[in-house]
Amino acid sequence: MSRVYQSLGLAPEASPLTLLRTAIRRLHPDTLAVRSWREARKRYYRELLQAHAAAQATADITQPAEAG
Repeated sequence: MSRVYQSLGLAPEASPLTLLRTAIRRLHPDTLAVRSWREARKRYYRELLQAHAAAQATADITQPAEAG
């Protein structure tokens, strides 16, 4: 799992939108303002979303199914 994802401190139950909002808030405003870094930011967001999906899948596997 990504160290950056772990540093966000979000639970696997958090929504992808919550993940992105938290990640954007953690970036410095100057980083957001540089247009030439747009592709790098998109890659950063994609990697975070992939790590989040993996964490959700791991959490689903380790938690027993609830009787309904």
